[in-house]
Amino acid sequence: MSTVAFETQRAALADVVAIPVTPFAEDGSVDPSAHRALLRRLLDGGIRTLTPCGNTGEFYALTPEERRLVTELTVDEAGDRATILVGVGHDLPTAVASARHARDLGARMVMVHQPVHPYVSAAGWVDYHRAIAEAVPELGVVPYIRNDRLPGARLAELADHCPNVIGVKYAVPDAARFAAFARDAGLDRFVWVAGLAEPYAPCYFSAGATGFTSGLVNVAPAVSLNMLEALRSGDYPAAMKVWEQIRRFEELRAAHGSADNVTVVKEALAALGLCRRDVRPPSKPLPEDERAEVAAVAAGWPI
Repeated sequence: MSTVAFETQRAALADVVAIPVTPFAEDGSVDPSAHRALLRRLLDGGIRTLTPCGNTGEFYALTPEERRLVTELTVDEAGDRATILVGVGHDLPTAVASARHARDLGARMVMVHQPVHPYVSAAGWVDYHRAIAEAVPELGVVPYIRNDRLPGARLAELADHCPNVIGVKYAVPDAARFAAFARDAGLDRFVWVAGLAEPYAPCYFSAGATGFTSGLVNVAPAVSLNMLEALRSGDYPAAMKVWEQIRRFEELRAAHGSADNVTVVKEALAALGLCRRDVRPPSKPLPEDERAEVAAVAAGWPI
């Protein structure tokens, strides 16, 4: 399948790639009505790329049935208003089954979560992603890279075998390493998505990224879109004004090794009355004394 066949998917990656939260009901189950309402809010706010089953969606805390439900709700609610990039992962048969489920629902792409196996070889990384990509040749495939030891040449090797590997969510917190990795893999061969969201987007865009992921977008879609507009026009001072606006919120998410990454987003949504603050272990809700600061930050943004 040629690159031309994936033009729509490539364009969708060069955008704000939203990672929706997964809201829970009072009994701890996934709350479908709240989930749909949050998705509509993103779509109405101008978001056109959605990633169900991402880390901000608590991928690793969901059961297989819940991951399928979240994917189904997202595809159904979005309709033709957004391109869906479904997060898949875990063991290889599970990842392949999830990718095929996404394809059968009509999703256009899958994002392959970073393998959590404690022993990951570079050649094994290629084999894992190749098996998934070959199982769904009609879908665009986007590896999620958090491994700072993976060389760019391995990504190029993967794409040699699998032309449907069209983009990369790069989430190593090192802009110089990203610049080198992208050029070693092929800067123009892939769509490069800054996988560490708005805080890293300006420096990663300067090195070749054309899209960025976002959890903050759940709270304030306009803020994320303002940063994208500035970066697309090369107006880095304007982008950094947005960066300053969201800095404290993202610092709270990143504290303690990103322990509160999802918690802070859900706390802001709870402060706005949009969903419950509940998260699943190993995450934990914020203590009372920190909730007010999150609410105050969110209240200062255009909603």
